[in-house]
Amino acid sequence: MTGATTAHSIAAASPRSKTIAAVLVIAYAVVTIVPLLWIFLTGFKTPPDSIAYPPKVWFQPSIEGYVNLFTTRTRQTPEFLASLPAPDTWYERLVRSRNMVIAGPSKVVPRFVNSMVIGFGSTFLAVFLGTLAAYAFSRFRVPLADDLLFFILSTRMMPPIAVAIPIYLMFRQFGLTDTHLGMILLYTAVNVSLAVWLLKGFIDEIPREYEEAAMVPRHTARKVEPNPITIELMKRGTTFEGPAITMLRERTSRSYQVCGGGRLARNSGVCRVRVVNKLT
Repeated sequence: MTGATTAHSIAAASPRSKTIAAVLVIAYAVVTIVPLLWIFLTGFKTPPDSIAYPPKVWFQPSIEGYVNLFTTRTRQTPEFLASLPAPDTWYERLVRSRNMVIAGPSKVVPRFVNSMVIGFGSTFLAVFLGTLAAYAFSRFRVPLADDLLFFILSTRMMPPIAVAIPIYLMFRQFGLTDTHLGMILLYTAVNVSLAVWLLKGFIDEIPREYEEAAMVPRHTARKVEPNPITIELMKRGTTFEGPAITMLRERTSRSYQVCGGGRLARNSGVCRVRVVNKLT
């Protein structure tokens, strides 16, 4: 042989393709991160620099923006400022330089807590109610299921301004105005439709054989807790074979037993099926 031959996989990417892909990924990352970095840097600009045109890339850093965020300020006349004692702290001197005085702390922390309570509360309720409805649509024969699903989704098509006044009147009647519960119920009603559609798709992907296997005598559906890892193991046939489930459903008159107790496949979360008598 005059020359050595090298094996080349048509599936593996060439060095040039890897270089191009790396350049594209880096460029996309830079384009994505630059706006976030600009927002972060704007927090360290003074008010004139933050609204300057053209925008300033190089500037003198300042934390005046955070002082304005956590304090309440009032503008005063130079004569009134001259009558005040000298400022004791650096942030008071910073506020005085803008001809203002600090009247007290701002309400940013309580408002942030309100947002967290309303956000987590409405998310929990929307997911909880959406899971119940999605499971019913996925596992049971609901009359006019397609029409009901479309109606649930169509609630998001309604303009919010069309229901603003009725909701306000209803909340005022029940004393829910300016309360956490009122906002949680409102956001839950808005987001539960999206939760139903998303969760129904997830539940549809969980094989029914999980629940059917758990319905074998001496076991209940609560014994089965599927997760993505066990679903993948199921597909690969490492812990539970599809033919065994089919055989179990077709020959219910035979004697079968789901492994329990010490024989439960705890590592995978799926119970193996074992035939305890002959099929003949």
